[in-house]
Amino acid sequence: MLKIAITGNIGSGKTTVCKIFESLGVPVFYADTEAKNLYTDASVISSVEKAFGRDIFDNNRQLIKQKLAGIVFSDASALKTLNSIIHPVLMEKYRNWLTENAQHLYTLHEAAVIFENSLAKRFDKIINVSAPGNIRMERIKSRDGLSEKEIKNRMVRQWSDEKKNMLSDFVINNDGSRFLIPQVMEIHRILTEIK
Repeated sequence: MLKIAITGNIGSGKTTVCKIFESLGVPVFYADTEAKNLYTDASVISSVEKAFGRDIFDNNRQLIKQKLAGIVFSDASALKTLNSIIHPVLMEKYRNWLTENAQHLYTLHEAAVIFENSLAKRFDKIINVSAPGNIRMERIKSRDGLSEKEIKNRMVRQWSDEKKNMLSDFVINNDGSRFLIPQVMEIHRILTEIK
């Protein structure tokens, strides 16, 4: 089974592209979603609390996401600390998921920061979903209701599309100039023919 990473900057349309792959029967591990789900894990909560303090949780020990985001997206060392807590647990979850999906020709691992977190070598191929910053900004504003400053704080932590495109095996252009489905179908055809 081939392990394929699908990445792209915030607002690039990774999830939309993944849904197309899923319609073709390809399993997708949504790393960003799975990472958010880890904040209900007792050991993760404990480690995050030690690193960032009790006040990022409410009285029911539920993470106040905006507070944590405010810290990690304005401080690179805080983001590194958070990643060092989350990534080992997340990768263990991914390994178990791979075992459950071993019968497939290939699987997708969806994550925004494959290159930024030095994870590229763990995958056989990488797909980058690419879209210009102004289009991504509008998508995020309408989807997440974040301010322009909050969005820019997140964007600045991610590598440029140009850099990601150069390092990727496949690039899906999601700026509205080309249909997504034919691009996905072509990549799917190539991946299913690899021996």
